[in-house]
Amino acid sequence: MTLEGADAAGQNAAKLLAAFRAKHLPVFHIQHLSVRPGATFFIPGTPGAEIHPSVAPAQNEKVIEKNYPNSFRETALETRLEAAGTRHLVIAGMMTHMCVDATVRQAFDLGYRITLGADACATRDQSFGGQTIPAAQVHGAFLAALNGLYAKVVPVDEIIPTLEDK
Repeated sequence: MTLEGADAAGQNAAKLLAAFRAKHLPVFHIQHLSVRPGATFFIPGTPGAEIHPSVAPAQNEKVIEKNYPNSFRETALETRLEAAGTRHLVIAGMMTHMCVDATVRQAFDLGYRITLGADACATRDQSFGGQTIPAAQVHGAFLAALNGLYAKVVPVDEIIPTLEDK
């Protein structure tokens, strides 16, 4: 699925991932695989379901497969975060209006502190009421809604200097 700004978001997510690795911080990759009948993308075994090479997991990094937008729903994510002693999540990913939004809101509801890389996420145009809402507006609206109560939403270059070695 083509997303507006995906290449730049992927580059920023890769920078964030590199910083986590350099600081020896725990990394959890989430891979969406659709098992819904009639699904047209994220189908297991297809190129669109693969994690992008720019943020590919290292051999020792965990990959959690999910089948719903919310990364916590019917996955081991919460258990793995607890086992790692993680209470502060730094999130990057696709799509801002769907998986990122659902995951951030659930993480907040579970009591996590969240920092969201504003420029390490991307989305696509949406339609409603016969109108097309451009991706940049969708992205901005969802980030604005999450910023404050649910997460601290900032660019990756503001997140990296705040990371502490584990």
